[in-house]
Amino acid sequence: MSFAIEVEEWAGSVWHKFITRKADPEFPEAGVELESQQNALALLFRAMGGGHEVSVEAAQARQMMVKRSFLQKVAGTARQLTVAWRDAQSVRLPPCIAVYPDERLNLELYRWLTILSAHSGPMRHWGRDNQRWVSELMDEYPALQKRYSELAIAHLALRPAPRDLPPDEAALENAIRQALLKPGTVQDFPGTERAPWPVALWLYPPLNLGNPQQTHWDEEEDGGLLGKAQGEGKAPRKQARRVDDHAGKQGLLVFRLENLFTWTEHVDLDRCGDDDDDLDAARAAEDLDEITVSKKRKRKGGGLKLHLDLPPADIDDIPLGEGIKLPEWDFRRNELRKDFANVEMLEPRLQDAMTLPEHLLPLAKKVRRQFEHLRAEPQWLRQQTQGSELDLQACVDFQVERKLGHTHEPGLFMDRRRQHRDLGCLALADLSMSTDAHVNNERRVIDVVGDSLMLFSEALSVAGDDFALYGFSSLRRHHVRMLEIKGFEQKYNANVCGAIQSLKPGYYTRMGTAIRRATQLLEKRPHRRKLLLLITDGKPNDLDLYEGRYGVEDTRHAVMEARKAGLIPFCITIDQKAEDYLPYMFGANGYTVIKEPVQLPTRLPQLYRLLTEP
Repeated sequence: MSFAIEVEEWAGSVWHKFITRKADPEFPEAGVELESQQNALALLFRAMGGGHEVSVEAAQARQMMVKRSFLQKVAGTARQLTVAWRDAQSVRLPPCIAVYPDERLNLELYRWLTILSAHSGPMRHWGRDNQRWVSELMDEYPALQKRYSELAIAHLALRPAPRDLPPDEAALENAIRQALLKPGTVQDFPGTERAPWPVALWLYPPLNLGNPQQTHWDEEEDGGLLGKAQGEGKAPRKQARRVDDHAGKQGLLVFRLENLFTWTEHVDLDRCGDDDDDLDAARAAEDLDEITVSKKRKRKGGGLKLHLDLPPADIDDIPLGEGIKLPEWDFRRNELRKDFANVEMLEPRLQDAMTLPEHLLPLAKKVRRQFEHLRAEPQWLRQQTQGSELDLQACVDFQVERKLGHTHEPGLFMDRRRQHRDLGCLALADLSMSTDAHVNNERRVIDVVGDSLMLFSEALSVAGDDFALYGFSSLRRHHVRMLEIKGFEQKYNANVCGAIQSLKPGYYTRMGTAIRRATQLLEKRPHRRKLLLLITDGKPNDLDLYEGRYGVEDTRHAVMEARKAGLIPFCITIDQKAEDYLPYMFGANGYTVIKEPVQLPTRLPQLYRLLTEP
C-alpha cells in the first residue's frame, strides 16, 4: 500500500513539473537574476537622474486577472505575475527576467526599466503615462531608440495574437501594440473585464495606489520603542495596506468563525492594544500575502526608551561661549534646514593631572617608538640640483629630452632629507550612552575609547603632528554637546591625559551635526592634508526625528560637506552591523570595522599611520 502511495506521489510530482514547464511562457534558461545586476542598476538609475535615496529592490508578484491559456489553467499558474513599478522609496523590478529567449535582451530589459524608472513621475493613467515617458526619453536620448525598438518588436512577437482574443480584449491588445510601436499615438484604451497580458517594457502603478490612508506620521514622534525581535533574519517583502486604527469599541465578536478561510481574508481585526509579545507573529507574517498596517494610537509595553535630562550646571562640563547654530539635511524635503541644530561647546570640568594607566605603559612605549621612527625617517627627494647621489632616472630623462631639442635646468641628483608632515587631524569620539556597555567582564566601551585616545595622543605628539580631540553626544537637536578634550593649540600633557580618563557616557548620537562642527574647526587649520577621524560604536540616533533613515541621510550629507571642504573623513567603528549603513554614509573606502573592540587602542594609531602615509 505504501509503495503504491509513493509511486502515486512520484507520478504527481513528475506531472506537476512537466505541465508547469509547458505552461510557462518564459525562457528560464535565458533568465537574468536581479541580484547579480542590482548594484549596476542602482548606479544606472542615479546616473540617469534618479534620487540617491531611492533603492533598487525585487518586486513582489501581484494578483492579475489575465486571460490564461488552457495549459496555464491546468497547471494553476499565471494567477500572480511580477511587473516593474516604482514609488518614492524604491524601484521594484522582477527578481528574474526571462521574457525573451535571448539572455542579452533580458539584461537590456532590466536596463530599460531602470532608465524608464529614473525618468518617470506620478502615474495617473497607465497607458498614457508610459507612452509619454517613453516619448520624452526618445527625444532626450535618441541613442535609446534602437534599444527600445529591438525590445518592443521582440516583445510583440511574444504577446497574445489579437485574432485569438475576444473582440473587446483584441481591441485593447491592438491599442497596446500601437502604443508600443508608436509611443504617444494612443489616448484611448478600450475597457475589458480582464487585464491585458503584462507589458514588460512599461511600469505599473505601485501596489495600493491611491489608498486614502495617510503615509507620513508625525515628524517629531518617538520611534522604535521596541527592539528587534530575537532571531531576526531577512524576511520576504510583503504587500502592505494602511487602514484606520480601530478604537476597540465595536464589541467582542469581531468575526464569524465559519468565515475564517485564510489569514489574509480576516487579518484586519479590531483588537485593542495588548502588552504581551506574540511569539508567533513572525511565522504568521510569512504566511500572509498582504500585511495590513495601522498607525496605533496606543503604544505597546515591553520596550523602554529613556528621556534624560541634562545634569545641573554645578556638576556639568563647563560651557565655552554661546551655542553654535548649524544646518541639518532633511531628505524628505530635499533641503538643508538652516540653523536647525544647536551645538554647545564644552570643556571637561575634571582635568586633574594624571599619568598613563599602568596597563597602557608597554603599548605606549611601542607606539612611541614606531612614531619616532616615522618622524625621524628621511625622505629621498628626486631631481634636485644638488644632492648626495645621482638620480639615474633623471639623467636618462635629461639625455632623451636633450636629443629631442628640449633644454631646461637639469636636476640630476637625489638628496635624503627630513620632510615636515604638513597635516592636521581631529579625532571625534562618540560618547553616547551606548558606550556604557561592557566589551568584557572588566572593560566598558567608554574605557576602550579612552585608552585609544591616550595611545593616539602619545603617537601623534611624538610624530609632531597637529591634532585635536573632541567627544560628542546629543539630547535632541537643541543640545548637541561637543566636549573639547584637547584643542589644536593645546599641548598633550598630564591634564589632557586626566581629561581623557574622566570621560563618561553621555546621551544620544546626532552624528551629522558633530561632523559639521568638527569640519568647521579642522578647515581653519593651515595644513595641506586634514584628516577627520570619527570613532563610534553605532549608527546615528536621537530622541526626536533623528533616527533611522533621517539620521543616516543627514550624516551622509555632512560627510559630503566635509569632503567638499577638502577634508578626509574616515570612520572607525566597533559596530559589527556597520556594513549595513557605513558604505552609504562614508563610501566603500571611508571606514573600517574593528571586529574585537578591545583591539581599538592598538589599531587606532596603526590606522592613522596608514591614512597619513605620503
